[in-house]
Amino acid sequence: MISKLNLAFKKCKKENRPALLTYIVAGDNNKKKSFEILKSISTHIDICEIGMPHNTPIADGGQIQNSAHRAIKNGIKLRDIFNIVKKFKKTKNAKPVILMGYYNTILQNGENKFINKCKQVGVDGLIVVDLPWPENKNFAKKCKKKEINFIQLLSPTTSVSRLKSIIKDAHDMTYYISMLSTTGGKLKVSPKEILQNYNKIKNINRSKNVVIGFGITKKTIASLKKADGLVVGSVICKEIHQSLKNRQNPVTNVTNIVSRLKKKIL
Repeated sequence: MISKLNLAFKKCKKENRPALLTYIVAGDNNKKKSFEILKSISTHIDICEIGMPHNTPIADGGQIQNSAHRAIKNGIKLRDIFNIVKKFKKTKNAKPVILMGYYNTILQNGENKFINKCKQVGVDGLIVVDLPWPENKNFAKKCKKKEINFIQLLSPTTSVSRLKSIIKDAHDMTYYISMLSTTGGKLKVSPKEILQNYNKIKNINRSKNVVIGFGITKKTIASLKKADGLVVGSVICKEIHQSLKNRQNPVTNVTNIVSRLKKKIL
């Protein structure tokens, strides 16, 4: 059976555009608001990445760290994150959901229990930042048995032989980290160079969906639209922060930003 993630990419390819993936931290700035943001932006996006807040987010820059801090401070728990996903999946414009986080969250809960709960609430994919290939092989197999995509990460320093091995094991989507940085960093390489590296990955297996993340902003998104998908996260977390600081509604402001991003890739 074709996965919801694959269906989303197929739809975008028919429309001759990349998939738009957005990342928000579950519970930022509270459970109610993060659900409302998801619901509001879902009309403009193709796939939702939802972050599981962690107190030591090693891959995340300042904006996402701040989001995670707000969510943890407001008492977000794993059961709340699952409830947000379950509730979102019942909405009219629900999109495929990828949970993104760190292995300790899964380990503390138990791998099998965590995967079963993901299946139960409708999670379509998982990104575990600090569980690389080949250490993730067994966990990825468990995910596949439950029809959950385990999403492998690739970077500019991944060797060709390693790329081939990871792509071979990849499920329906692979995530290319565009530069050696934490999330939200200023783009240190040109879009042209990013696409050159990206094409090397795509040429290994054209049938595998590869998205680009890290450094995607309003300024850079249009120049990268040849990719299968583009991930925007820090821009959204920054907007939530600014909205709260200015005592404005983050739901409205984030939706406006996402709408503008979507127009840039059409």
